[in-house]
Amino acid sequence: GRIENSQVGVFLAYATSRGRALIDRRLYLPEQSWCGDPERRRAAGIPEEVQFATKPRLAREMIAAALDAGVKAQWVTGDEAYGQDPQLRAALEAHGTGYVMAVACSTRVRINHGRTPARADTVAEYLPAGAWQRHSAGNGAKGPRHYDWAWIHIGTGEHRHLLIRRNRTTGELAFYLCWSPATVTLAELVRVAGIRWSVEECFQAAKGQVGLDHYQVRNWTSWHRHITLAMLALAFLTALAAGAAPERPVQPAHPTRSHPPIRLTVPEIRHLLAAVFNPPTVSVAKLLHWSNWRRQHQATARRSHYRRRSGDEPTG
Repeated sequence: GRIENSQVGVFLAYATSRGRALIDRRLYLPEQSWCGDPERRRAAGIPEEVQFATKPRLAREMIAAALDAGVKAQWVTGDEAYGQDPQLRAALEAHGTGYVMAVACSTRVRINHGRTPARADTVAEYLPAGAWQRHSAGNGAKGPRHYDWAWIHIGTGEHRHLLIRRNRTTGELAFYLCWSPATVTLAELVRVAGIRWSVEECFQAAKGQVGLDHYQVRNWTSWHRHITLAMLALAFLTALAAGAAPERPVQPAHPTRSHPPIRLTVPEIRHLLAAVFNPPTVSVAKLLHWSNWRRQHQATARRSHYRRRSGDEPTG
């Protein structure tokens, strides 16, 4: 629990409409306390060729390696720690890969070909009411995540924008710098901004299902072995879940009959695999029956949440 004993990793997640998983990782080494301490490096088994690199640089290396390996990705998104780095954004533009990167409210942008850049939050203050549009940033646990969004052309490039998100309840603002190699819609930028939470969902799944954080190692090789195996296990479960998903949503035979269960999830597949390798006291048929029952009730709960969030169902 001591701060000096913590280990910080930079991770790259890959998200598609069929699933998401962690595909690369780098261990971040603080410049003074680790990279500049030869004795500590030797004790931890850190290779001599490993030098200090900022988190954005580590992210840039992982993204470049993934794209060079043939991973298909039209967009990259990340939080402020990465969005604030101009070298990372420039590298993505040079590669022709679009991005929607979160930045601080103090970020300065140039609008209307003005000579003096303005703060992002100052720009937001002068937006007319008609500039805001309601869009969903994707589905959450309880339905669509609706926010008010606005976008402003910035800089000299045709496809460069400042994207602004406003919480419809609190009015809190969030800002994103966006670039694309071709013309895109506001809805597309909103969709990409919402996908950033994929990495958080991957962390939650990796920690809860495959033990990503269940270790006490203090060695360079040991850390990479454990993290890599956990990522591989998550990717395996994610691939199984994607393969089990139907090509099209299954519709009930009759409106009055029960709806089909939700698709197999990573936790459900792990639960079933654990039961296969550690035979339960109940039969396989009963085990599958309970799995179907759980997912059917989860489907019912999800529909109720979505309707309530959309205002289609009265609440009491």
